[in-house]
Amino acid sequence: MSSPRTDLAQTLRRLDGGSYGAYKQLKGSWRLGDAELIVDRVQSDPYAPPSLARIRLSLSDTGIPRELIATRDARVAAGDFLTREFARAARDLGPRGGKDSGGISIQRTGQEILERSSVIVPDPGSAVDPAPARESGMHRAGDAGAVDRGRGAGRPASSTAEAGAVEVRCEIALPAAGRRIKGHAAHRLLTEVLPGVVERSLRWENLDPAAFEAHVTSHLDAQHLRAQLPQRGLVAFVADGAVLPRASGHRDEPLARGAVPFETPPRLRVELELEDGSTVSGMGVPEGVTVVVGGGYHGKSTLLQALERGVYSHVPGDGRERVVTLPSAVSVRAEDGRAVSHTDVSPFITNLPTGADTRDFSTSNASGSTSQAAATVEAVEAEAGVLLLDEDTCATNLMVRDERMRAMVPGEREPITPFVDRVGALYAERGVSSILVTGGSGAFLDVADLVIAMDAYRALDVTDRARQVVREFPRPEDMRPAESFGQIRPHVPGGVPGDAASRASGHDAARSGPGVGPGAAPGAHGGHDGGVTERVAGARDDSRGRSEHRGGGRGQHGRGGSDRSSGRPGGRNKPARARGLDTIQLGREDVDLSALSQLVDPSQTEAIARLLEEVERTADGRTPLTELVDATLERVVREGLDALAHHRGHPGHLALPRAQDVAAAYHRVRR
Repeated sequence: MSSPRTDLAQTLRRLDGGSYGAYKQLKGSWRLGDAELIVDRVQSDPYAPPSLARIRLSLSDTGIPRELIATRDARVAAGDFLTREFARAARDLGPRGGKDSGGISIQRTGQEILERSSVIVPDPGSAVDPAPARESGMHRAGDAGAVDRGRGAGRPASSTAEAGAVEVRCEIALPAAGRRIKGHAAHRLLTEVLPGVVERSLRWENLDPAAFEAHVTSHLDAQHLRAQLPQRGLVAFVADGAVLPRASGHRDEPLARGAVPFETPPRLRVELELEDGSTVSGMGVPEGVTVVVGGGYHGKSTLLQALERGVYSHVPGDGRERVVTLPSAVSVRAEDGRAVSHTDVSPFITNLPTGADTRDFSTSNASGSTSQAAATVEAVEAEAGVLLLDEDTCATNLMVRDERMRAMVPGEREPITPFVDRVGALYAERGVSSILVTGGSGAFLDVADLVIAMDAYRALDVTDRARQVVREFPRPEDMRPAESFGQIRPHVPGGVPGDAASRASGHDAARSGPGVGPGAAPGAHGGHDGGVTERVAGARDDSRGRSEHRGGGRGQHGRGGSDRSSGRPGGRNKPARARGLDTIQLGREDVDLSALSQLVDPSQTEAIARLLEEVERTADGRTPLTELVDATLERVVREGLDALAHHRGHPGHLALPRAQDVAAAYHRVRR
């Protein structure tokens, strides 16, 4: 293996004034003081996306105390913190111009602490610092071209040196004058500004130790609180003093003025333990059915939104640092117009006038009620521990059906069973809790285990009052809840709908675990109004060019065979990629994820795009979607986000998503 080159300054001076394409000579490994700069990809044009680079600095040279990064969770938080510090230093020290002066950037961050690909902090227990380089007394932070052992051919990998180094993955826009190289500006950017950014953001002596420790502690505390929820029979916890309101609908920072700190109703107060053994008090939301009521603008949706984001840890000062929810919590809503593909919606929709079997329901344009029914079943299949619903974003006819409407339309003529009739059985049979916000219907009071009222942003336990109201205004006999939630079939990617083989390997229709999937009516496709149309032979398919074939090879990931000519499922020529937070471009299709309100970072969406390709490659017509998603995510957790890289080196902007969001994205692909 070759050592990093030491002539970066001379090379940049020599390139000055040359054609922009000559920047390609920068590709490779360079000595940068104590650090190493690895240029993985050089932009072809000053207007093209920036060049991709990595910077390695040995853990010992950073000076970061090893006891602060001893656990995996601590290293995740440390990487998130260093990403923010690198971005801040690049803004402060970097040039403010455009293509004339170039620039340095890194993955953007928000209020959540996420596992990211932007900065990798090594395990100090396995880190072996590189041997000191003889020349100039500098330490070598790693060799370019090192091969990762255990990840297979074509994978970016970790050498012994890499194992002992903090690695930053950044973007560098190389300066230009027209389409000529500005060598002197590039010299300043790479040999003065970049080392300064590294010094300020990676050296312990230049960091704020208290801020570093607070960031790590915030994540460790939240993880510790989350782990206690099932042990205490809780699905969520909101600490006393938490600040739930946000600055605005488009800004996730805490409301600067006028926010009312959260105060727990006395009967709901519990104490949980923090990482250091101290305790924190707050409201414990128990398993079962919780209904949140209150007048408009009194804080109901604000509480629910905080619980939605409680699946993530938050940065110090956010106000929600100690607001935690079960990691598997899923927000469910209506999604008018979404696609539904071979989903068992029979717990909520049956007896269609066409006689179609709703255990295998498909439509390219679902109504609000149909889309919410599908989303609910999909969340149950994805093993959600609690569903979060707000009547403002739900389909009324799927949520409730009042006495007058039942009198107008007899039950045998109504295909929809409302959620209020199933929510109790959903918890009793499957252990899936629900938290519902309602202000317009009291129907859920009959089935509520706990009722919380939000009054001027203050939480009150009004369960006793709710039970009194139920006694005063009893539910008619013909509106009693269903005794059973019903069986649902697992969704099995890669199989032929209705084919028994696709439900083989022990995954039959009667399995007791949550699931959705292929059923007995392969030709049925629900219309927007719940009607059914048949797929006509020779008609254009909704798949927009996507093939039914799903190969088992790994194609572009260097893991084996390829599918057709592209190495990607469906014969796509380009890899799936994110377009912002809410969209995945999959071949010629744009997959709309705007209803997945618990996605918080475009880097998660990019990771989901790549995971969808992995799921499609491994689909065999027998394995349920949940198992495929779990297997791919387990590999990512084991090997790191670099396992999703399309090529060696800089893996792109990635952040670890939840299994529930990966599955939800899969279900929204039109097939």
